[in-house]
Order: sequence, then structure tokens, then C-alpha cells
Amino acid sequence: MTQWQPGMIITADRLNDGPPVITTASGLAAGTDFAINDFRGAKTGKMVVLDMYLARTGADIAQTGGNIVSPEPVCCTVPSGWRPTNGTINGSWDNGSSEGGFVIGTDGVCTLRTASSNISGTTGSGVSNLRLHVSFIQT
Repeated sequence: MTQWQPGMIITADRLNDGPPVITTASGLAAGTDFAINDFRGAKTGKMVVLDMYLARTGADIAQTGGNIVSPEPVCCTVPSGWRPTNGTINGSWDNGSSEGGFVIGTDGVCTLRTASSNISGTTGSGVSNLRLHVSFIQT
């Protein structure tokens, strides 16, 4: 990585020189009544970006006024090394017809918190595929 010094000339090579990007596609654990369709993680330096693609394989998840009816479902657990290191982080999800928020804690557990409408499962209009996205800085 370029260590910038006074008087250095900016070049494309210097601007593109950064810490390596580390990726993963394994280690995600599905929560009860969820299945993993895909998982991708990338990090560079202390920045982490996670994309989890899950299928709801259990009953519908109901919401009232935008809040998921208790208990809030744990949809997955992120592998060690890919988790927030300081506190709980908010992320977003959608399934093409509904969207909402989730949280991920330092233990890697991802919990759905809000939804704009009910989330289909096996008892509703069919299995719902949820796409979760979160980015954060590890300390």
C-alpha cells in the first residue's frame, strides 16, 4: 500500500494500491426454518461487507405495524472473523415484495426485526427468498 509523502505525484497505480480484498463464500449457518441459497463476504482492511441470500422454509412470519411479531426470528449466524467487533449493527433485507431491517451482533447472530409486510413461508404464497445486506467496520 502506498504511503503518501509530500510532493508525491498521483498516479493510477498509486490510487489503486490498497490493502488486499479477502473473500468468503462459506461458514454461514442457517437459523431454524431458513435455508442458505448463497453467501458472500468481502473485507479490505477493517471494512466488511456481507450478502446473505436465504430461503424461508418455515411458517409465514407475521408483522404488525412494521414490527415482526415476537419472537423475532434468527435467520442465520455469520462465521467467526466476519462479525462486528463492537456492538450490534443494523442491516437491511428484501425479498422483492417486502423489505425491512435486521441486526447482527458480535456473536454473528442475524435477527430479523422489521418488515413492511408479512414474510411468506411454506404456509403462505410460497417460500420467500430473503436477501440480507450489511456493511461495517471492525475495530
